[in-house]
Amino acid sequence: MSIISSAEHTAASTTSTLTQRLAAAVCASILGACLVYFAGFSHIEAVHNAAHDTRHSSAFPCH
Repeated sequence: MSIISSAEHTAASTTSTLTQRLAAAVCASILGACLVYFAGFSHIEAVHNAAHDTRHSSAFPCH
């Protein structure tokens, strides 16, 4: 009986970890999209100059 309980506990642990990793991936994707949007469409000269070469090397339009 303790073997079954241990297996169930491991499965629940794995599911929780997978859910946490999925939530972290979604949050990181949203943060990344916000940063790209901010740097790509910012009218602030310092932000534009800091990200200019990177944007052109990745074919992201900025002009």
